[in-house]
Amino acid sequence: MYDAVLFDLDGTLVDTESVSLHTGIAAFASVGVAVDMAFMHAMVGKDHAGTRAAILAAHPQVDIDALTAHWHDAFRASVARELRLKPGVLAVLGAIDVPMAVVTSSRRAEALAKVNKAGLAPFFQLIVSVDDVAHAKPAPDPFLLAARQLGVDPARCLAFEDSDVGARSARLAGCVVVQVPDMQPSTGPHADFLAADLLAGARLAGLAVPQDT
Repeated sequence: MYDAVLFDLDGTLVDTESVSLHTGIAAFASVGVAVDMAFMHAMVGKDHAGTRAAILAAHPQVDIDALTAHWHDAFRASVARELRLKPGVLAVLGAIDVPMAVVTSSRRAEALAKVNKAGLAPFFQLIVSVDDVAHAKPAPDPFLLAARQLGVDPARCLAFEDSDVGARSARLAGCVVVQVPDMQPSTGPHADFLAADLLAGARLAGLAVPQDT
């Protein structure tokens, strides 16, 4: 049914969004700023530049460099200790027999570290990071680049995303979109299929995932 399958990384393949949210709240506290989960959820799916801009817009007096250093250090330390896969990842990846790519808003070094730590590298022919495009999600550039580098039509690609930002990016690129919300609920405004987990989403999209998985 598809010529390639494209996966977001954080919150879709690996369980990093909860780590990012909690280490982020602690980082804000370290510079004397109290934020709630609603504020943190608003940054889900954004790249580094988008997150930085959102923080400065809401808290222009914050020491952004100290905040981001604390946040990134705590996040990396947590991921280095343990990086869990989202439910159903290995079953879904194992059922796909066309080329696959990771399409992420993470920087390349961070994406490679997470993919390797999670043991997912053998599944993917390509990783497209935020470093590879002029315009990050929700622009379509990351998914368009992945399709181009894999030599396939974006309309023949299936994309898995967790956030509205990522799903919009994939939809604008012309992909068929499965959205599996992670930390933030969604009605799936940019998705062709909205699912509670990867296995359900894969089945809705027509992938031959074993029913007894």
